[in-house]
Amino acid sequence: MGFFTGRVTFLRFAVGGPAPRFFDDEHLDRLREHAAGRQALAAADGIETGWAAGKSVLDTEFDLAKNVINDTLHFDLRVDTDRLPGDLLKAYYETDLTALAKENPSGFASARQKREAKEGARNRLEAEAKDGRFKRRKCTPVLWDRAANEVLFGATSATHADRLSDLFERTFGLPLEPLTAGRQAERAASALGLTGAAEMPSEFVPGNEGEVAWVPGGGAADFLGNEYLLWLWFLTDRETDTVTAADGSDITLMPARTLTLECPRGVTGSETIASDGPTRLPEARRAVQAGKLPRKMGLTMVRHGLQYELTLHAETLAVGSCKMPDLPEDVTEARAKLDERATQVRELVETLDLLYAHFLTVRLSPGWAEELERVRGWLAHAESRAA
Repeated sequence: MGFFTGRVTFLRFAVGGPAPRFFDDEHLDRLREHAAGRQALAAADGIETGWAAGKSVLDTEFDLAKNVINDTLHFDLRVDTDRLPGDLLKAYYETDLTALAKENPSGFASARQKREAKEGARNRLEAEAKDGRFKRRKCTPVLWDRAANEVLFGATSATHADRLSDLFERTFGLPLEPLTAGRQAERAASALGLTGAAEMPSEFVPGNEGEVAWVPGGGAADFLGNEYLLWLWFLTDRETDTVTAADGSDITLMPARTLTLECPRGVTGSETIASDGPTRLPEARRAVQAGKLPRKMGLTMVRHGLQYELTLHAETLAVGSCKMPDLPEDVTEARAKLDERATQVRELVETLDLLYAHFLTVRLSPGWAEELERVRGWLAHAESRAA
């Protein structure tokens, strides 16, 4: 039950079109029509995708009581891939080659016999694969939140994001849009009435003139995610560990556990630092002073008395391995626990949005130039404070 047990990981997608009034049997019927294992043909790359119902990779029994929880529709994307074992392919090849070459006077196989043995071994293995013995099945949880009309996809990598979007649109007739740092900034700016622009990355260190190697030009301003993590680092180190969000709530945060930095010009490489307080280590400070930007940062956040421990990915704003708050002691029934967990996931997303919006009110305002100078001053003197 992906989002309802253990740690939570996700990428976010906006669902095109109006939100459903409610989830019902019609949605489950559409999932059944595209259930895993029912495709007659695999995709051109030999990979099959379909929906699973959540209990296991073989579970395709969709049910309202199981798959609809607290105004969310919960299911899995299953990806089936045939992985032909290389060691068995080699064994079949050697066996066939020995049989073909045993009558050769030279004792060696000819080029033609090698080709025949190779082709025969692969044909034999592919014939055996038809019964599914070499099939690798992997499920990734999906949560469609009707209230926000967003889909949370239980991964931090976009490896299967295109497969998710394609199958979701074929199933429900609705497109999915990745909510990356740049796209979320556009939505937040519109909602908050912010008029500032972020056409080019900020120059935090002399020599890094508006270049971020991993963000292609002409697309969403996803470099804002890198600036966001660096600004949170500056804020907690120089200013305060608590910010007051737009709704009046306080968010206390602390960088923790892990920090990955990379050179935006693609010159000096990347480094990952693991520590209880990675941003306070001298090597982290030297890396950011040299112009590297955060790609991932571990964060501990507290809002409304609820603590979340997670890794935040910069450009995608993906959440990695978030430790959720304990459930209230008075929530004891199984269904009530699921409902409460869905509420906690929503509150996590809301907290992340409020924190990012707090950054954007600074970044997309006329006061950013002054704030940028303060960040530059902090970087220039960070080493001396660390000592």
